[in-house]
Order: sequence, then structure tokens, then C-alpha cells
Amino acid sequence: MTERFPDYDVMAKRHTPSWNEVTRRVIDQRLAMPREPRFFNVDEWQTLTAIAGRIVPQPTGRPPVPLPAMVDDKMAHDRTDGYRNAQLPRMQEAWHRGLHALDAEARTRHGVRFHRLDANGQDSLLAAMQRGELIAPAWNGMNCRLFFQERVLHDIVSAYYAHPASWNDIGFGGPASPRGYVRMGIDRRDPWEAEESTDADATRGR
Repeated sequence: MTERFPDYDVMAKRHTPSWNEVTRRVIDQRLAMPREPRFFNVDEWQTLTAIAGRIVPQPTGRPPVPLPAMVDDKMAHDRTDGYRNAQLPRMQEAWHRGLHALDAEARTRHGVRFHRLDANGQDSLLAAMQRGELIAPAWNGMNCRLFFQERVLHDIVSAYYAHPASWNDIGFGGPASPRGYVRMGIDRRDPWEAEESTDADATRGR
């Protein structure tokens, strides 16, 4: 598959008018994030890592976005979204309970924990979670479908697209401060934005 934005590196904007000191500091913190868990225990970390690998399979041509570490960092600092579905427990409790319950489901159905399953087995359980079909006692009344939609998908996908590596994949220039974006219409591009490869256009049109 042809890359859409070959040779594009959003970090080249670091010392341009596109980013200010606040932006540089925030991005540096993301890149320097510890890769060891501070909130989740070892078992939870293994399960989270396996889930993240199925929710967002990553390209092999670059270092992966450290999704487990980014979710762990959010939990460790209790950075809530400012809202939550009243049918779910608080964010940190929802993740603790959901990871334990998914492991319980895997043990009941397959005799091993979730991270020990092959890709098909993991996908099957995640799909059942998405449909609201998981009913192990370990869920303790938490709706597995809501956990999937509002914690698993939300936290993992949000983490992925908050990292510069994924910005390179989609040609995103990073935060709009201080320069901002001017040409906001469809198929319009500011001069400092990445230009999509015409080869990628041809590949997608096949």
C-alpha cells in the first residue's frame, strides 16, 4: 500500500510558526511518556495491550504509537472527559472492571486470559462486547456494550490520534496554535500543510 504522505514528518514543524512553546512542551511530554504502567497492574496491562492491538492495528514501517502507555497515563492522572454516561462507573473503575471481566470471559470460553488468545479469538470477544453479549459476573452490572463504545473505543482511538506518529499517517500538522488553518474548504490546503501523494490517490482508486 502506498503511503498517502511519504517523507512527511510533523516534527519538522517544531521550530516554525506553526507551533508555539506550549505546543512544543505538550508534544515533548507525549513523546517522553513512560512505557511502563503506573495505573494498571501487570495483568491489566497485558489485557489492555492486546485490546489496543486489535482496535488499532498499526503500520509496520514505523515505531507504534504507545497506546497502552497513553491510556495508562490518562488513568494515572485521572484526566476525565468532563462528562460520563450515568450507566457506567467512573472512568478508572470502568477500566479496572472491564479488563478483569474480559479476562473472565476469555477464561470461561477458552480457558486462557484474553491476551493469550489468537487474533480471531480476541476479535470474537471484542465483537461480542460491542454487541452487549458478555455476561460474566465480573462485569458486576456494568454494561459491556457501553464500556466498549465509551471507554475502549473512545480512549484508545483518541490516544492514537493524539500522537505525532499518527499525524504523519494522515498529514495532520498538529495543534492549530498559533498559526491556525485558513483554507478550511473541501480540497483546500494551506501551504504549510502536507501534500497528499498522487500515487496514493491512484492506489485507492484501483
